Amino acid sequence: MPTTLEKIAAKPGEYTCEIDTLGPCTIMSPVRHHEFVPEGERILSTESVALRDWLAGRLGHEPTFERAGPHEKIFHDPSWTRVAILTAGGLCPGLNNVIKGLVEILSFDYGVKTIFGIRFGYAGLSPRFGYQPIMLDPDTVDTIHEHGGTILGSSRGQQPTGEMVDTLVRMNINVLFCIGGDGSLRCAHDIAEECKRRNLMISVVGVPKTIDNDLQFVGPSFGFETAVAEATNVIRNAHVEAKGTFNGIGLVKLMGRDSGFITAYAAMANPVVNFCLIPEMDFELDGPNGLLAALDRRFASGKTHTVVVVAEGAGQHLIEGDAGRDASGNVLKKDIGEFLKASISRHFKERNVVSSVKYFDPSYMIRSVPARGTDAIRCYMLARNAVHAAMSGRTNCVVGSVGEWYTLVPIKLATIERQTVILESDLWRSVMDATGQEFYFAPGAEARPLMAP
Repeated sequence: MPTTLEKIAAKPGEYTCEIDTLGPCTIMSPVRHHEFVPEGERILSTESVALRDWLAGRLGHEPTFERAGPHEKIFHDPSWTRVAILTAGGLCPGLNNVIKGLVEILSFDYGVKTIFGIRFGYAGLSPRFGYQPIMLDPDTVDTIHEHGGTILGSSRGQQPTGEMVDTLVRMNINVLFCIGGDGSLRCAHDIAEECKRRNLMISVVGVPKTIDNDLQFVGPSFGFETAVAEATNVIRNAHVEAKGTFNGIGLVKLMGRDSGFITAYAAMANPVVNFCLIPEMDFELDGPNGLLAALDRRFASGKTHTVVVVAEGAGQHLIEGDAGRDASGNVLKKDIGEFLKASISRHFKERNVVSSVKYFDPSYMIRSVPARGTDAIRCYMLARNAVHAAMSGRTNCVVGSVGEWYTLVPIKLATIERQTVILESDLWRSVMDATGQEFYFAPGAEARPLMAP
């Protein structure tokens, strides 16, 4: 049973699937030609019957989330609604798509006229920085989805909660959209709690943004699919470079501080990868079962090239020192890519074995591209459901999905802990099959090298 669910089941009173609301919805919605969500409609939190029954037995009820979508009656009067939108944390494909979606649904469906774009994340809500908001309308955001990054700018780190709420009050904001990852959403949670303490009728709704796909209960994060697609292109180039020289090694470092989803999916999407290294797995560099010995075994089997893909948070125990923390309090990762490049090169040089390491670090290139295909569609759907939630007075929540259904998830639940790759899962077994790396890592691999790709 996944650790996160065990934690929730152990404390059934601490975590809830219920969404906070500001009060009864009494205003008829201006949304036209749309099927409204029936009040009280819920979506099962899992598609697994066995897991649903296990949770129901522990919690005393079936775990469900509120279905997202437009309501026949809303809480906020669109004529008096003043909206603020901000993006926080690192860049991710699709940020501009979400901003565009928020602005267009607010404008076209609800007729909201006053929409502020808050500059440079939560710092834009602190008067100490002097960042002036910009006004957003459908014309302003018309083509921003064609560009990567965010037109609002971003920053890391939380500002004093009371100070940010004071700014919202001064600006007469009654709807705040926060687009960000776990740290940014925890900040949004603090703002919502402070608004509740002051009895302020402000809806705080998050759009979950994490390129690492490491948030709980929200389904695939926007930007993840684009990141995997971009990563597969880099892997293809690394493969070409590796094959271009005898004992060539194409080494690619991808994003993934604590969760190896991008690396794992990219290895399956372009199965020329021979070694996939993620934060969730323990691996050693030296010794008979270490990475260097595994590389030796691959070349000894007659292979003349190797592709290694490593997530940025993998193998941190191998590197001495402390990299410190960023402005959001996240532990900075030591550079596993440069470390492996130097270690592998030194290993073969010391053994007088001809080899060549070609190193690729495309992290900033990947996260700054525009969203593509169904990823861009997901951005828009998350945005529209966030608007519907906010206008109906929902607060302290994020928009997620279960299967084809969009849902509302309490921020506290979505950020309970990072979602990680389970090494006993079918996902990781698929990576093992695609790479064949266990045959090089495992004892006795010399006897069966031809089983590996």
